[in-house]
Amino acid sequence: MPKIKVKFRPSIVDGKEGSIYYQITHNRVVRQLSTGYKVFPEELDSKKNRLDARDQYRQKHIDIIASLVERDIRRFRLIIKKFDEMKIKYSADDIVVTFIDYINKYSFKNFTLGIIGQFRQMNKLRAVETYSTTLKSFMNFREDNDMIFEEITSDTMILYEAYLHNNGLSKNTSSFYMRILRAVYNRAVEKGITIQRYPFKHVYTGIDRTTKRAITLDDIRQIKMLDLSEMPMIELSRDIFLFSFYTRGMSFVDIAFLRKDDLKDGILSYRRKKTGQILAIKWEECMQKILDRHRTNSNNPFLLPILRDPTEDCRRQYKSALFRTNRHLKRIASMAGLTSGITLYVARHSWASAAKNKNIPISVISEGMGHDSESTTKIYLASLDTAIIDKANTLILGDLENISRAS
Repeated sequence: MPKIKVKFRPSIVDGKEGSIYYQITHNRVVRQLSTGYKVFPEELDSKKNRLDARDQYRQKHIDIIASLVERDIRRFRLIIKKFDEMKIKYSADDIVVTFIDYINKYSFKNFTLGIIGQFRQMNKLRAVETYSTTLKSFMNFREDNDMIFEEITSDTMILYEAYLHNNGLSKNTSSFYMRILRAVYNRAVEKGITIQRYPFKHVYTGIDRTTKRAITLDDIRQIKMLDLSEMPMIELSRDIFLFSFYTRGMSFVDIAFLRKDDLKDGILSYRRKKTGQILAIKWEECMQKILDRHRTNSNNPFLLPILRDPTEDCRRQYKSALFRTNRHLKRIASMAGLTSGITLYVARHSWASAAKNKNIPISVISEGMGHDSESTTKIYLASLDTAIIDKANTLILGDLENISRAS
């Protein structure tokens, strides 16, 4: 059985701190591994592998060193346990090399950063953002204390889930983080970096049904009737909200990246960023009115002036515009006399709600909104004629126009 001992190497300068190192012994072969931990000779009891501060002013420093040493010893034991589970012959050198590799290459943080780098090379910017946000959250929970995969246990994930909930995150948000962490862990398993121990089996990784946020056609009429001509930026935010409703709840990211050549012969065609699905929408007069109010210049290939400079970082412009638009919509809701705030996501739910109230079949609603194959409403669906969906949308928009005329 390998033995790991904590040793001390004194400084060559009298009165200075010395260095802690590890002595690894296996099959009568001894290897040493230096650390960057510094203590005074009297602060380390090598026989008991124990650290004690020589005075109260050193206590915090020694407590930190002690926790780091304890972590390293735990990692050595996990590496040895892994070798034993694999039932292979190994040497003291193998233990040292694996320890260094795990710290430099296969720590959880470094491994995740490697995945993020791959996503960046593949231009999967949304994945870069979500994985980066999850990693930041997890490292905040860990107080920036990295770990190797063998240290990721069911208890670790249970504590992290409690940390997220205590910080006000919803069950769906904590589940989202857990699914990303699980994907990272499973990739490490596939690469043979660790073995599968199922650390996520006691935390929630599903998707709860959320409360649908929708407003009525009368509410949308109130928003539409606002005179915002003296506030062009707020008017644009209002019109983006209406455009989303007019186009069957098109998401903001898809609206932002619509190009002028997506509109041809009275049909607006686009590919959903989220699912890759291609959707086609009949171009209506109310959509044209918005386009007439907010045309982009000839050098801008985008349909609406959300991404204003195509030569700059479009993803950054999109995120800035999303924040700005939702901020404006809160003010717009107040101006329209609505009792609750609105976001761009409300437009999508409102179209679905209006369609349901018109007794439009769920299958048509699902197809019109471009739900992906995981949606329960799409399980039994075949592809529908877009004319059916366009007719449904015309009915809804017609109702809106009738309300406006009646007022």
